[in-house]
Amino acid sequence: MRAPTSILPLCLEDVSFAVGERSIVDRVSLVLDAGPRTIILGPNGAGKSVLMRLCHGLLAPTSGRIEWASPERPGERRRQAMVFQRPVMLRRSAVANIEYALGIAGVLAVQRTRQARDALESVGLGHLAERPARVLSGGEQQRLALARAWALRPEVLFLDEPTASLDPGATAEVERIIAAIHAAGTKIVMCTHNLGQARRLGDEILFLHQGRIVERAPAERFFREPRSHEAAQFLEGELPW
Repeated sequence: MRAPTSILPLCLEDVSFAVGERSIVDRVSLVLDAGPRTIILGPNGAGKSVLMRLCHGLLAPTSGRIEWASPERPGERRRQAMVFQRPVMLRRSAVANIEYALGIAGVLAVQRTRQARDALESVGLGHLAERPARVLSGGEQQRLALARAWALRPEVLFLDEPTASLDPGATAEVERIIAAIHAAGTKIVMCTHNLGQARRLGDEILFLHQGRIVERAPAERFFREPRSHEAAQFLEGELPW
């Protein structure tokens, strides 16, 4: 069977999103290509989460254009996924949560259980396969959400503050999984308030301020020598989080 054409790069051209008179994302132009892990940083209200929802297709821009290199066609398996700070867990077991997602994606019934269990093993939750998802701890639920996304083998994975409410041990586990997903070939796009996490996981930084990208740079250079006044203030703690 012929391999599907890559959906990357993702191109945003002069994209804006407003609610009433309030502009949240303001004339953003951006190209996201395969490879580097892209971390989106910025103060509270900068538009980070909204920008990712626009990229993922959960929101439609007020103006501008968002275009994948190879748009998904009706009936095709979705090649992008998103994991939120507080993932939605279905009222069923951990393994059944993943099986459900695989079914929606069109995976054959005879393949779903094996793929779902493999995904759980990959995030260290194989022993909890039959446990109701909603009674898992916060860290376990986030790992399950990552397993559910990873089972679909997305080309792009959007992560919205995936460790914001987790303790250090659970955060380390989630970071390990994100690194493994990246190593397996998935493009990672993530927003976070954790600067240490951005240093550990990021290859490049997009810095947003008041809905605009004011700086894009390799992570090492960004943290060593930010070139925008707003980014420098942010790193020094002079902009509100």
